[in-house]
Amino acid sequence: MADSVGKWAAGAFYGPVLSQTDLYLLNTDLELHPILANSHGSFHLVFNLITGQTGGFNPDARDRDLQFTAKDEPATLPRVSQLIIITEISPWCTIVKNERGVTMNDVCTAVWKDYTENFVTDPEFAALPPRLQEQVKRMALHNTQSGQQWAGYYGTPSVAPNRYKRVDWLRERTFFEGLRKSDAYAISRLGYKAPNIFVMDLVA
Repeated sequence: MADSVGKWAAGAFYGPVLSQTDLYLLNTDLELHPILANSHGSFHLVFNLITGQTGGFNPDARDRDLQFTAKDEPATLPRVSQLIIITEISPWCTIVKNERGVTMNDVCTAVWKDYTENFVTDPEFAALPPRLQEQVKRMALHNTQSGQQWAGYYGTPSVAPNRYKRVDWLRERTFFEGLRKSDAYAISRLGYKAPNIFVMDLVA
């Protein structure tokens, strides 16, 4: 009877939420939600980091868009209050927090805000090779123009931005592909490994 609801059911009534301290003391592995792990058989998440829009499709029926109805389900089991997300194509670390348990919607919202509300600093930009700097500049102009399409006919013409958002750094890879564990990469980036550190893969 307990299995009839499903272990990934949304809500705070189906299991305790582990704090980061609890998680580290127990040293238990976290199981990623199949949608975030890109292993769900009938739903592939489409998450655009530029717009924050989420949706999906069934890999066996790609002609029909699906709504992201599972967004309030827990991101992991056991449920946890904090996840740490890094990616191999940017230097930043996104920390996702929810004392009631991090959901998939929390992950998408935190990543989107982290990359669209924060700017690349001058030292960060200077660390890029010149070729990549030009690509970031072009992407920033493209993203600015895309955002201004909604301004209508009377919108002001685009000018090249002199500040670049973190999402511009990603260049063309602005779609979420999935999360995965990589203790070796976590250690190389953060100096330690932990059950709640995940690597985010992005695609064009």
